[in-house]
Amino acid sequence: MARLHEHHGKAILAAAGVRIPRGKVARTPAEAAQAAHGLGCPVVVKVQAWTTGRAAAGGIAISATPEEAEKHAARMLSMKFGRFPVTEVLVEECVSIAREFFVSLAIDERERAPVLLLSDAGGSGVEERAGSARRISCHVTRGPDGAGLAEAVAALGTSAAVTGEIQRVIRAVFQTARSIEARSLEINPLAVTSAGEVVAVDCRVAVDDYAVARHPELGIEIARELDHPPTSLERAAYRIEQDDHRGTFFFAQMNTEAPSGGKGLVGFHGAGGGGSMMSMDAITAEGFTVANFCDTSGNPSPAKVYRAARIILCQPGLVGYFGSGSGVANQEQFWSAYGLAKAFWEMELDIPAVIRLGGNTEDRAAAILQGSCKAAGLDARVEVYKKTDTPAQIAARFATLVAEHAATGRPWTPRPPRRPGFVGGTGAAVFPIKGGRVWVDLAVWKSRAAAITARAGGLLRDAGGKPESTLSPEALALRDSDFIACEVECRIDGIDGVFVELEMPPLTAG
Repeated sequence: MARLHEHHGKAILAAAGVRIPRGKVARTPAEAAQAAHGLGCPVVVKVQAWTTGRAAAGGIAISATPEEAEKHAARMLSMKFGRFPVTEVLVEECVSIAREFFVSLAIDERERAPVLLLSDAGGSGVEERAGSARRISCHVTRGPDGAGLAEAVAALGTSAAVTGEIQRVIRAVFQTARSIEARSLEINPLAVTSAGEVVAVDCRVAVDDYAVARHPELGIEIARELDHPPTSLERAAYRIEQDDHRGTFFFAQMNTEAPSGGKGLVGFHGAGGGGSMMSMDAITAEGFTVANFCDTSGNPSPAKVYRAARIILCQPGLVGYFGSGSGVANQEQFWSAYGLAKAFWEMELDIPAVIRLGGNTEDRAAAILQGSCKAAGLDARVEVYKKTDTPAQIAARFATLVAEHAATGRPWTPRPPRRPGFVGGTGAAVFPIKGGRVWVDLAVWKSRAAAITARAGGLLRDAGGKPESTLSPEALALRDSDFIACEVECRIDGIDGVFVELEMPPLTAG
């Protein structure tokens, strides 16, 4: 489920008529001080992170002066929650709380309907008190059961005015969640102040992934459940997935550095959910730290696999590239081999890589990747394995290769991709394709036209010493996979006259 930051969820609640504390988001210590001055102290400074337990981790602090708010913000903005840095804090007026409650609306999968939970004990540790919360059934469109809601709120023992306001807030919670198709909306605590006001002091909102496209007003960048705001590489990966629906591509960053005493940071590239998880277990059991989770499956195009590899290799400090997924993947693995071969050549891979391409056409896939890496003369040791090789076996082999490399080599440093000299020049023919262009060196074509034509699968022909398409521009544009195969096959056979230039989103490791 896609999540919203606390301040974002509160803004949505405020628009529905729910009272929230006055506050402002700050992304620098100076902005926090300015916010505290404008709100009037004391204020509370809160880390904005998609996690619970912020107070215990030092992510919530009360400040008596703007200077204190600035110091707390500086400390918090240097912290990491999960494994990723805090980028913003919320500075809010302090609320004088007389009583606090817990309100949560979520979808009950068993009942196939929304359900509301109401507890008279909100705040930290509410998870341990979940059993004491009252359940209020809800109709999908009409909302909470009137009698059930009235009984549950009356049991809180508040004044008539507060009781009526809490009921109004709970109905607003339901309508808000329904309007944005939230899977869950939680207010903890819903406070009654010393002045008798009902205020949403904190909130958490998670929106159904499949509903995100229908709600651009929410500004959700990635319609997936993450434990952190998306990184630049995750944004790039998501854009690639949305632009190319041939197969699936999931990428999530997990670690930016390995702990001391470990064997190092590994770029992970899986294929198939269950097999990928088993392979991750195998590599972590060898003492490595996984930098990312990546999965390309469901018959992905070579372009998608290529772009996935490029994103993985944007992460600095990798000691190796480990690719392994299902041993019986029902996809043509030779297409994945072409994508990996192209990426490894362009990035001039110089760290060990172990790739398990088990499943359909695994023999052909292994021959393509091994042949390409040999022809490229890479400094990397690249070994290819099949379905009979278990994840544990290849993880152990990977550990050996990494140890051997460490004696003479260095961890991975991201670099710009290399391009042949003829790309972009007047001495080359160019053909537009999906997400890029195909370049053909005219000098090489004159002497090797027949060889290139054979490897292009009939997509090109010789026309007076120059390459010409055999298809309409619209049809040719959809044959990017065949052209990537042509480039790799030509390189294997020593023909350096074809290059597929594939567009990439902006890539930075931050």
